[in-house]
Amino acid sequence: MNAPLLSFDAVTLRFGGVTALDDVSFTVNDGELFAVIGPNGAGKTSIFNCLNGVYRPESGEITFRGNSLIGAKPTQVAKHGVARTFQNLGLFSNLNLVDNLMLGRHLLMKSGFIAGALWFGRAKREEIHHRGRVEEIIDFLELQPYRYSPVGMLPYGIQKRIELGRALSMEPSLLLLDEPVAGMNLEETEDMARFIIEVRDHLHIAMILVEHDMHMVMDIADRVMALNFGQCLATGVPSVIQSDPEVIAAYLGEPA
Repeated sequence: MNAPLLSFDAVTLRFGGVTALDDVSFTVNDGELFAVIGPNGAGKTSIFNCLNGVYRPESGEITFRGNSLIGAKPTQVAKHGVARTFQNLGLFSNLNLVDNLMLGRHLLMKSGFIAGALWFGRAKREEIHHRGRVEEIIDFLELQPYRYSPVGMLPYGIQKRIELGRALSMEPSLLLLDEPVAGMNLEETEDMARFIIEVRDHLHIAMILVEHDMHMVMDIADRVMALNFGQCLATGVPSVIQSDPEVIAAYLGEPA
C-alpha cells in the first residue's frame, strides 16, 4: 500500500491552559478530498495553522511527502507544495484577475527583480510561461469575463473563485480550503462545489476541506473527520459520519 501524502500524527496544540488540538491524527492520500467538520472552536482552523507553519504544536508529527513540516515556515511549507485559501479573502482588491493569479506564481519564479523589470531574456521567457499557466487556470475556473476588472469590484462568489485560482497558481500537491463557500448563496455554492470536484478529478490535487455547509461536505468528500473541543470524534466515509452518535450529539446537543 502506498504511503499517504500527508500524515498528521498525534498532534497536540495548546494555548496556555487551553488545548486546541488533543492528540489528533489523520492521513490524506494522493488525490483525496478529505473534509474536517465540527462546531465553532472545535480546532479546524488550528489544524490548518499547524499544517502551513503558523503554529508549532507541542507534540506530534506532521509529515508531507516524507518531509516533516514541524518548525517549517509558511514559505517553506508552500515550497513543499501546500497551498491555502482563506475564509476572509486575501486578494489585492485594486489589482485585476491576472495580476492576482500571477502573485500565486511568485514562489515558482527564478528571475530576480531587476531581470524581471527589464523583461529580457530568461526573465521574459519565464513570465510568458507563467502567464500561460495563469490563462489555463482562468479557463479552468471559467473566469474569462472578469479578466480586466479590479477584483474588489467583482461579486463575492467570483472573488472566492479567484482565491481558489490563486492557490491553484502555486501548482500545489495539497490544497487547504478554509470555508470556501462561506457567505455564498445556493447558486454560488453549487458552482464552487463543482470546481472543487473538478480540481480533484481532473487536476488530481489532494484537498483538505474545512466547511460548515454539511450538505456540500457530505455530497463531495471522500472521507470526513469530525472534531469537537480539539478531539477527533470519528473519521470515515460521509455515510458513516452522518450516522455516528457522537457526531450527532456534537452538532445537535443531544446525549450520545
